[in-house]
Amino acid sequence: MKKVTWGVLSTAKIGMEKVTPALMRSQWCDVQAIASRNLPSARAAADKLGIPKAYGSYEELLADPAIEAIYNPLPNDLHVPMTLAAARAGKHVLCEKPIALNANEAAQLREVAGKVHIMEAFMVRFHPQWLRTRELVQSGALGELRTVQAWFSYFNRNAGNIRNDASKGGGALMDIGCYPIVAGRFLFGAEPVRVMALADMDPDFGVDRGFSALLDFGNGRRLDFTVSMQTTPYQRVHAIGTEKRVEIEIPFNAPQGQETRIFVDDGKVPGGASALTETFAACDQYSLEGDAFSLAIRGVQPLHYGVEDAIQNMRIIDALFASQASGRWESV
Repeated sequence: MKKVTWGVLSTAKIGMEKVTPALMRSQWCDVQAIASRNLPSARAAADKLGIPKAYGSYEELLADPAIEAIYNPLPNDLHVPMTLAAARAGKHVLCEKPIALNANEAAQLREVAGKVHIMEAFMVRFHPQWLRTRELVQSGALGELRTVQAWFSYFNRNAGNIRNDASKGGGALMDIGCYPIVAGRFLFGAEPVRVMALADMDPDFGVDRGFSALLDFGNGRRLDFTVSMQTTPYQRVHAIGTEKRVEIEIPFNAPQGQETRIFVDDGKVPGGASALTETFAACDQYSLEGDAFSLAIRGVQPLHYGVEDAIQNMRIIDALFASQASGRWESV
């Protein structure tokens, strides 16, 4: 199979440091171009990563007939506009999360959903540790899955960082709260029916620096999570069933090229002493994501997460913001 030819839309940090190098190492992705708002910036990025072509505008990249797929790591407020522009130019788009500022904006992508593939870039859904955890849930090894709990945090008080800019879709829920939401949907294989939320607002930046939520998936199933942009860095996911639990040690920022672990525990010995460890060989979840998207483009496998999945993520985020404002349960 011929590799899919990729272009990168901007020199954003996550692209430069994580995703683009991973795409370049992957089996089915051929990164041939990168674009910035000015040519010197694009050329410097291309030279640093070893990308053949550099463009001084996003429009030039989208006009390149050799490019089949676009990776869009632009700020949140540009995700939908530039994804639409790329799709209208006939390019498939892997777009960073969250895919939009709200569900209504995300729904604009339905215009092009039948013409090209569009996927929200939740790389965790392709990591073996997540696939194994879901396999344990679906096999009944945990009994009935009742609760998914997640924590994800880091510390960022940089006034110039877009995560602290409300006008660009900043805040903890948008930046990292979307990951626990995906974890709940992924492991339960269902959608929440109502949500309750509590936010801690930064008095200077006007964004939610901390966000806690309870999502009711019905039939006694719930996801609860806390995310924070101003506490010590930490992350963990627990999937707790009636017979066993699974703990994902580094669920979201799984180290590229290093082993990862999950712990399966029946709780017979306090303190996790009865837990069994499952270790997964070194891999790169960004490479796996890129290959899965490329295989969908070539028609080798279906696109499991498309526009409707991304819209649903945004509907849940919208409901959480509504709950935070109302102080009540809100339907999704």
